[in-house]
Order: sequence, then C-alpha cells, then structure tokens
Amino acid sequence: MKLVRYGEAGSERPGVIGADGKIRDLSAHVADIGGAALDPRSLADLSRIDPATLPPVDGSPRIGPCVTGTGKFICIGLNYSDHAAETGATVPPEPIIFMKATSAIVGPNDDLLIPRGSEKTDWEVELGIVIGRQAKYVSEAEALDYVAGYCVVHDVSERAFQTERSGQWTKGKSCDTFGPTGPWLVTEDEVPDPQKLKMWLTVNGEFMQDGSTRTMVFGASYLVSYLSQFMSLLPGDIISTGTPPGVGMGMKPPRYLKAGDVVELGIEGLGSQRQQVRADG
Repeated sequence: MKLVRYGEAGSERPGVIGADGKIRDLSAHVADIGGAALDPRSLADLSRIDPATLPPVDGSPRIGPCVTGTGKFICIGLNYSDHAAETGATVPPEPIIFMKATSAIVGPNDDLLIPRGSEKTDWEVELGIVIGRQAKYVSEAEALDYVAGYCVVHDVSERAFQTERSGQWTKGKSCDTFGPTGPWLVTEDEVPDPQKLKMWLTVNGEFMQDGSTRTMVFGASYLVSYLSQFMSLLPGDIISTGTPPGVGMGMKPPRYLKAGDVVELGIEGLGSQRQQVRADG
C-alpha cells in the first residue's frame, strides 16, 4: 500500500493511493496514519480494503507528512561510502547517530525555509524507515518485521550551523521545514529490497544527486537492529538513513540553496517531493 495524509497542516486525513494514482479516503477505517495503525496487523487489515470502494478525494489537496505521531527522528551520518569520500571523511566503524527535531517535519511539497543567518543550507535525499511496532534488542534477521514501511526524506542541513559552530550536529539539522517527509508511506511488503532503490535530487532542474541505496554502508535491517540495542524504537519513529554523493558542500566550489530555488527529489517506488525555497521571516 501507498498510504498518504492529505489536507491542511494539522488537519490531515488518512488516505491510500488507488490503482489510478488518485487518493482514496481512509478515514472511515483508521483515524490517522500513525501509532497503532502502523502495527503490521493493522496494516494487514487495511490492505484487505479495495481502494476502489473508498471515496475518491477531489482536486489536488496538500500532501502532509506521511506519518503522524513521530516521537524520534533519528538520522544516520556518513552512511554512503561515496558521500563520505566527497566530504573528505572516513567511513565510520559504527553508524553515526544524531537527532533531527520533530518540529522540522513538514509535507513533501511544503516550502523549504532558509533560516535567519544561514548561508549554507544544503540538500540531502534520504531513504526513511518508519517503525511499525516497538523494537527493543531485535536481531538483524528479524529487524524488518518491525518496519511499517519506507518513505522519501529530505534531510535539509545548514552546514555552518552543523559543523562550524560548537556543539553537536542537531542544530544544523533541525530548523523549521528541514524534514520534508513523504509523499507516501509505502508498506514494507511493497519494498522487496530496500538496498536496491535508485534515488535522485535536482536543484532548478539540474541533477545534483543520482545514487542508489546499494552503496549504503549500514543497511536498513542493520540500522533497525543496531539502534534497538540503545533505545526502544516506537511506532511512528523515523530513521533517516544517510545520503549519496552530490550534496552542495562537496562541490568545488561549494554550492548552497537560495531563495527562489526549486528542489525536487525522489526514490524509486516511494514517490517524489518538490519544494520552493524561500527565506524564513
């Protein structure tokens, strides 16, 4: 299934994408796409509903973040060998973990705001893993049984905030609108191998990133298992798994986003995003 949340921010409704590519309303069957609805048993119940029997959604409504109730937005740094090389970093022996504030989460096509004082706002297309049920001390072999599905995440980063000021990376990753998520939550059963997905990103129509999840250092099952050794992963938690090469900071000279730019990005089978860039305030 391709699950979607549509409507004005804060008032989204649950839906599913039908065979015709249009949104069908799911609100008679589930309150929202989050919490207990992400449990594999609940998703199995939803999968038995024929989308053609559901009310169609008229027009072209705003698409919201594909999951609600996210308690943790966990990001993995330098998880693509070719991206580590372009930044001059060494591939880490264990995953680099940092958090992105959940207040950064927005819809996939909402405006991307450059924060005040920013001169180095950068782009990063990433595969997102959405947890479906509580995972604690799970093995790598069973890890994907705890995954509700996958989505596109744009891990927007302010590089000066992230690396040139003291402290951790979080403040360079958590500005408002720095976490566009969706358009869909594609359930785990429709993604046979999360390590074989093409991914891309353009700025003003120019290809910047053209990669594949096959070059991830630590794959999806490893990351879920690894993180579950240190913290309980809960329904709705998102793991953003790192980015392939082609980010602005790796260019010579570096190139960053400015007001008026348009960023588009996507992952094979998971849909695409489009953001208009503008200054915040």
